Amino acid sequence: MTTPDDAQAVPVPGGETPADRPESPFASPSGRRALPPTPATVTVEDPAPRPAEPEVAPTSPRPATAPEQVRPPGSHWSVPHGSVPASPFAPPNPYGTPAPQPGPDRWAGVPYAMTPPTQEPPPGAGGVPHTVVLHRKRRRTLSAAWLVPLLVLALAAGAIGGVVGSRLGEDDHLADAGLPVAAAGSNTIVRSPESVAGIAAGVLPSVVSIQVDGPEGSATGSGFVLRGDGYLVTNNHVIAQADDAATTITVTFVDGSEQDASVVGRTADYDLAVLKVAVQGLTPLLLGDSDQVVVGDAVVAVGAPLGLAGTVTTGIVSALNRPVSAGDSDDPDDQAFINAIQTDAAINPGNSGGPLVNAAGEVIGINSAIAQPPGSTSLVGGSIGLGFAIPSNQVRRTSNQLIETGRATYPIIGVLLDQRYTGEGVQVSSSAQEDRQPVTANGPAERAGIHPGDVILAIDGRPVTDPDELIVAIRARTPGDTIVLHVRSGSSERDVRVKLDESPTD
Repeated sequence: MTTPDDAQAVPVPGGETPADRPESPFASPSGRRALPPTPATVTVEDPAPRPAEPEVAPTSPRPATAPEQVRPPGSHWSVPHGSVPASPFAPPNPYGTPAPQPGPDRWAGVPYAMTPPTQEPPPGAGGVPHTVVLHRKRRRTLSAAWLVPLLVLALAAGAIGGVVGSRLGEDDHLADAGLPVAAAGSNTIVRSPESVAGIAAGVLPSVVSIQVDGPEGSATGSGFVLRGDGYLVTNNHVIAQADDAATTITVTFVDGSEQDASVVGRTADYDLAVLKVAVQGLTPLLLGDSDQVVVGDAVVAVGAPLGLAGTVTTGIVSALNRPVSAGDSDDPDDQAFINAIQTDAAINPGNSGGPLVNAAGEVIGINSAIAQPPGSTSLVGGSIGLGFAIPSNQVRRTSNQLIETGRATYPIIGVLLDQRYTGEGVQVSSSAQEDRQPVTANGPAERAGIHPGDVILAIDGRPVTDPDELIVAIRARTPGDTIVLHVRSGSSERDVRVKLDESPTD
């Protein structure tokens, strides 16, 4: 947004000097105006004795508006000799009595010197009359030094007034131009609860922003209310520094209020963590059934990407059962194996831990990871339209465990997979690796008849082609569940039923 430039004041010129003024034909060497010479021919004779003049009461000045007082240029008076007034611009008195001087109200604004009507001298008065010619007063004008700045100021004032007027009358101009303008409040927009606006209105009050400050620095993420008595859920990687006693976790709610949070439980295997704040009466979000999600369903992601709280993005479910391994690739213990819901809704750093909801406003997943070129999965970076969420059914089971016991478990079948195998399906290792046996003694796989070197082709009828795909498919189940594996031993294939065991998470 830009602001108008400051108006520059135009300096007002100072007083003129005689050198700045145009040369006047009546200018004296001193620079003052001089009266024109008075043309008069005066013949002096010995006057006869003058009789005593009667006293004449002075007449009241005639109104300035009387038309007969205005004389055109070049008019003159005839006055008797010896009666020339002290000022050439004051009307003479033929009787020798000082004439009343014109006041400011009498002569103001009159362009010519004005005289009373010519009067004849009384009988017996001697002397030869002479004539005093009064010239028109020269009108003073502004010099260029004054005129140019005044013109500039006038133009600037006009331009500013035009702009202000156009702003104030914008609606009138639109109406005058024939453009349709909606009257304020004429149309009330009704948004259904299934619209994006309706979903956002229902979800945002239960979404929180999370700030983590620790010895390693600060981190931000998102979360949402899991229970009304103060339990929240987020990603484990958001609170990765929580093991350090000096780490503080601050939760900000949609109304701007802040609360300190403590860790109830966490698991790196599922990248989930449960926090607790000392607040009652919160509104939890409903956890939907992620098994009912299909590709193409509309979804809404809510969170605080890049610290921008209350951000809402939309998209669809673009894939299901996407195997995602997120975390520190150098330390397998810090990796999370997610049987993820893939979405093209924009997910960016800071969205982690926020909800992915369906058209009913139910949580179907927790936003956890995004893909980065050249295809690797990362918890940082920017969205390229490939985001991944932990399914809500997994969130429900693991969160309950963390609230109840502070720890979580995950299901296992008791086999070691060969990461070097490149054929169809996934292969059970033929030999021990790092003191780990290919098939756990008396474990679920051994009891089902699976042997080292067997190839697992499918789980519950869904083909598998990658070790991580089989791992996340198993971890999406619950310990104690029974799965069906399609196994090839040598040249023969068969289906085996395996009851899942459990192992504590890290």
